[in-house]
Amino acid sequence: METIENAAVAVEDGTVVSVGDTDDVTEEHPPSAADAAYDAAGRAVLPGFVDPHTHALFAGDRSDEFEAKLRGKSYQEILAQGGGILRTVDAVRTADEDTLLANLLSQLDVMLEHGTTTVEVKSGYGLDTGTELRMLRAIDRADDQHPVDVVPTFMGAHAVPQGMDTDDYVDEVVEEQLPAVAEQGIATFCDVFCEEDVFSVAQSRRVLETGMAHGLTPKVHAEELAHIGGTQLAAEVGATSADHLLHSTEADVDALVDAGVVPVLLPGTAFGLGAEYADAGMMLDRDAPVAIATDFNPNCHSHSMGFAQSLACVGMGMTPAEALLASTHNAAEALDLPARHGTLREGAPADLVVLDAPSFVHVPYQYGVNVVETVWKDGDRVHG
Repeated sequence: METIENAAVAVEDGTVVSVGDTDDVTEEHPPSAADAAYDAAGRAVLPGFVDPHTHALFAGDRSDEFEAKLRGKSYQEILAQGGGILRTVDAVRTADEDTLLANLLSQLDVMLEHGTTTVEVKSGYGLDTGTELRMLRAIDRADDQHPVDVVPTFMGAHAVPQGMDTDDYVDEVVEEQLPAVAEQGIATFCDVFCEEDVFSVAQSRRVLETGMAHGLTPKVHAEELAHIGGTQLAAEVGATSADHLLHSTEADVDALVDAGVVPVLLPGTAFGLGAEYADAGMMLDRDAPVAIATDFNPNCHSHSMGFAQSLACVGMGMTPAEALLASTHNAAEALDLPARHGTLREGAPADLVVLDAPSFVHVPYQYGVNVVETVWKDGDRVHG
């Protein structure tokens, strides 16, 4: 990662056309009017953050479950008692599309203030065809209405509805939900929670391969709570990313690297669960393009990619430079975005973040503080 001192960025038609020494850039691209230039003297300018894994569309409140976890209840125990994902499902099923849209737009406002300019948002709190479609329509409308680019993921296989057999629900996902999603063309990816006591590797494979047959690119929640083989599945189906990976092994990471699958780490989840963090060093040692994300959801209630970078450094031993790369260029790879996304290179989208600080190191260093001052999206000033 290159750092340029006394630098300038020139933007035309929403695209970066030059980056380099200020005198050189301004000589080649002189501002056409007094208000066409922004002076960021003494402040760092970064690519906009890309958050490649969130469940940011939801309804209801689960703050009491935070207390329950502090009293020693596990994620699985809360889920077995009708809490967790299933509780959010109940709230989402009773919310109309406009309410869901308003909820998501308010979350995107906060993400933008913290420097996120592109975010992936999953469905998965519907667990029936009608509600999953309603969620995806709200996500699609949010992408149209908000400056932040929103990448939609279908995740009907997020949990099993109460009282339903898992195989029967998988039948519903592949025979009803996926064809309906594909018909409306409102999702890019298909994700599955491949996890002990949720969806097995065989069930997950069926969902992902059906999604691929309908034109959706696979992603996998893998090895979050236990090691059952989700990472190898991600490699075998050529998923864009395998996410969580708290229990992945060296062989798993080798398979991801060989298959070109981006490992997405979610340190906020480990922080919230009081669990051990994923082994980022093992992945970086293998030259894996590690990405990080917030995993923003009712069980991991943080919108901030800056906080995710702090946790990546303190909890996973990443350097600030590695955490920044994981939050920008590598995160863009985890969403199959064009090569220059998440960079400030010539030809990249003009998604820019100006910090109220002299260096990118201040993003993870000032944990608990938002050091983002100003944000541009496609060359337009959208915050600050």
